[in-house]
Amino acid sequence: MKSSRTYFLFWVLLFSAPALYAQGKVRVAAIGDSVTEGLGLAEGQSYPSVLQNLLGEGYEVGNFGHSGATVLRKGHNPYARTEKLTRALAFRADIAVIHLGLNDTDPRNFPHYRDEFIRDYLWLIDTLKATNPQLDIWVCTMTPVFTGHPRFSSSTFSWYHQIQELIAEVAKIRELPLIDFYGELHGRPDLFTDVPTLHPNAAGAARIAALVRQHLTGDFGGLRVAPVFTENMVVQRGKPFRVWGKANAGVTLKVTWEDKSQYTQSGKDGAWEVTFPAPDADFKPKSLRIERGNETLLFTNILVGDVWLASGQSNMEFPLRNAFRGDSLAAMAGNHIRLLQLDSRARTDNVAWDSLTLKKTNELDFFSGSWVENSAEAAATFSAVGYAFAHELSKNQNVPIGIIHLSVGGSPQMAWLPRGSLEADARFVQALHPWRKSDYLMAWCRERATENVSLMDSPFQQHPYAPAYIYEAGIKPLLPFSLKGVIWYQGESDAENPELYAQLFPYFVQEWRKQWQQDLPFFFVQLSSMERPSWPYFRDTQRRLLDQVPDAGMVVTSDIGEAHDVHPREKIMVGERLARWALNRVYGNKVTPSGPLFSGYARKNNTLEISFRYGEGLAPRDGEHLTGFAVQTADGRQNAVQAKIVKGKVVVETPPNARALVYGWDPVSRGNLVNAAHLPASTFQIILQ
Repeated sequence: MKSSRTYFLFWVLLFSAPALYAQGKVRVAAIGDSVTEGLGLAEGQSYPSVLQNLLGEGYEVGNFGHSGATVLRKGHNPYARTEKLTRALAFRADIAVIHLGLNDTDPRNFPHYRDEFIRDYLWLIDTLKATNPQLDIWVCTMTPVFTGHPRFSSSTFSWYHQIQELIAEVAKIRELPLIDFYGELHGRPDLFTDVPTLHPNAAGAARIAALVRQHLTGDFGGLRVAPVFTENMVVQRGKPFRVWGKANAGVTLKVTWEDKSQYTQSGKDGAWEVTFPAPDADFKPKSLRIERGNETLLFTNILVGDVWLASGQSNMEFPLRNAFRGDSLAAMAGNHIRLLQLDSRARTDNVAWDSLTLKKTNELDFFSGSWVENSAEAAATFSAVGYAFAHELSKNQNVPIGIIHLSVGGSPQMAWLPRGSLEADARFVQALHPWRKSDYLMAWCRERATENVSLMDSPFQQHPYAPAYIYEAGIKPLLPFSLKGVIWYQGESDAENPELYAQLFPYFVQEWRKQWQQDLPFFFVQLSSMERPSWPYFRDTQRRLLDQVPDAGMVVTSDIGEAHDVHPREKIMVGERLARWALNRVYGNKVTPSGPLFSGYARKNNTLEISFRYGEGLAPRDGEHLTGFAVQTADGRQNAVQAKIVKGKVVVETPPNARALVYGWDPVSRGNLVNAAHLPASTFQIILQ
C-alpha cells in the first residue's frame, strides 16, 4: 500500500510541479540523508538552505534529504521508497547533488547487499535523469564519520571506506563530476559535534554549502598556487618538479619554468597540476610563472638543489640566536642556503588563546611563511639545529640547500600523523576523541592544551597537540613538494610512554614516506641528559628504533644536555651531528655518522665483551677511566661496575646475580665512551640471558 501511495503522489506532484516551483530559475535538487535534511539544525541552517542564500535569486534549491536513507534498495530505509524521491522527481531539477551512503554502512545493510550498491546508485541516477535528460548530476563522497561514532572501530570503518570507493566508481561509470566532501572535511572534527560525530553543526553545514556552490558555479576564488611556492625557494634536484594549485574550474593555464612552458586545464574541482622533468642542481636563479588570462603569478630567484625538512618540538624550534656560538654562525650566512620558516599563529605557552586564534586554529589556518634568502637576520631567528645542519651540508656539497622548518613546542608524536592513518590502526584510533582525556598523550600536553583552549572549552576545539592536527594543518599543505630528507627532534612529550612510542614512531616514518611517495632518509635526535627519571629508558627505546626504521640515523646528545633545562643551548653541535648522518648515508662521504652504538655481546663466565657499530677508536672522552657502566641485579639494585677497552671492545666484569648491564642509565648520563670521531656512545640496556 505504501508503494502505491508513493506512486500516486509522484504523479500528482509531477503534474502540479509548475505551480509548486518557481519558473525561470535554475533548480537544484539536494538529494541525501540526514546530513542533507539538516538533522539537529535550526530552520535555515541546513546546507541546502545556506546554499540557496549563496546562489541567490537565480536559483531554486530544494531540500530532498531523508534522515536514515540508504542507497541500497534492500536496505533498512531505501531512498528509492521515500516521499522525498517522489518530490525530487516532481521538482524537475536542472542540477542534482547526491550525498548518500552513510546509512549504508549500517550492519543491517552493507554486509548483506554490498554487491548491489553500484547497481542501486546507478538506478537512482537514471531515475533522476528520466525526468530531465539534460540534468547535471554531481556525486558527493560521504562526509566524514569521526571516532565518536559508536560503531567506528568495528567493521563500519572498513565498510565506510569501501563505500567511498564504490561512490567514486559510480561517478566514473556515468562520467559524472565528484565533490569530495570527505577530503575537504576530514580534517575538521570541529564541524561535526553531535554525539555520534556524524552530523555537521551549523558551521559544518555552511562549509558544505560553500563547497557545493564552488563546484556548481566553478568559482574557486581565481588563480592560486600551493603556499610552498614563493620567491627565493629551492627546488629539489633530480626529482620531477611538480607545480600545483587552484583556479576557477575549466580554465586553461600556462606554466613556465625557465624557458619551458606547459599548458593545463583546471578540473571541475578547480585543481590543476603540471610536472616538469627533474632539474639538475643550479646556482643560477630561475623563475616560475603561472598565467591564466590576465592573472599572473611570478616567482623569481629560485635555485635548484637539495631541500630538507626540519621538524619536531621546541628543541628543533630553538632559534640560532639563543644557541651557543649562534651569533657567530649567523654572521657567516651565505646565499646558497634558503630558509622557509613556517611560523605558528600562537605559541603553546601557559595562556588562554583569544577567540580569533581558536577560530583560525579550527580552520587549520595555523602555519604561514615564505622562502627567504639567507642573511644574518634570517638565520638568527631560524631553527638552530636546522640551520647548523644546512650550513654543514652547504660547506660539504656544491649545491644550494633549502631548509623548511616546522616545529611546535611540546607537540606529541600523535599530532604529526595523518588522521586517516590513526583511524586505520587499532593501536592508535582511541587517541583521537576525546583526545584531551586520553592517556595516549602525556598529562602535561593535555593540561597545557586545556589552558590554551579554555575560552572555548569544547571537546571538539582543535589544537596543535591534538592527534593529527600538525600533519593536517602544516605538513599536508607541503605535499607533494619533493624533499631530499627529514631531520627530526622530538620525544620530550612522549617520554613517559616509551612502549607506545616504540610502536608509534616507526608508523609515523612509514606514513610520512607513504604520503610523500618517497623513501625519505630520516635522521632523528635522541633525547639529551636531564633530571627526568623516564629518560634513560626512552633514550634506549629510541636507539632500538634504529633496527626497525630503515634508512634512518640517530644523533646522541646525552653529553650536551642540561640537568635542569629541557632546552640545552648546545644546538649547533646537534645540527652538525645530524649532518654527519646525511653526508654519510645520502651523499656518500666517508665521515663517521655516529658515536658507538651497541651491536652485541659475548659472555664468558662473568665477563662481558661488548661490541659496537661505529666503534673504531673507542676511548673514554676525558682520557681517564670509562664511566657510566652499571649492572642491575636480581634484587632490583643498580651498581656501578668497572669497564675497560680491550681490542676494540668494552670488557665488563659482572657479578653472578646481574640481571642486566646498562650504560648511561642515569637521567643525566655519566657515560664517557666515545669513538675516534669524538662522538658519544648511546644509552643502552642489555638483558643478560
